[in-house]
Amino acid sequence: MDAYRLPAKLLKALAHPVRLRILNALREDEECVCHLTAVVHHRQAYVSQQLRFLRQAGILQDRKDGLRVYYRVKEPRVFDALEIVNALVGVKNEIAPHQVVAACPCPKCETGRE
Repeated sequence: MDAYRLPAKLLKALAHPVRLRILNALREDEECVCHLTAVVHHRQAYVSQQLRFLRQAGILQDRKDGLRVYYRVKEPRVFDALEIVNALVGVKNEIAPHQVVAACPCPKCETGRE
């Protein structure tokens, strides 16, 4: 196999604004699909498509808990790569702690609203 295929696959997976927003939302902890949908302001089907792309690229892992599916970053060093890219282009992305989102019915948001 060409030595450049795997790095190119990883970079391709990262080269999308919505996928970058998803990864930023996953910096601190795992999140469920409903929460990620609320955070990135896109429909669930679209967010699920982006999550599948990241999972197939080996960046994310998922786990099912009842009806909810939770996603987390498989290899946290991906954030180091994102920081380098951000420094190259002069962007500073703040690490986003879990945001309580009114439109999200996940347990974390429900607890945060109490």
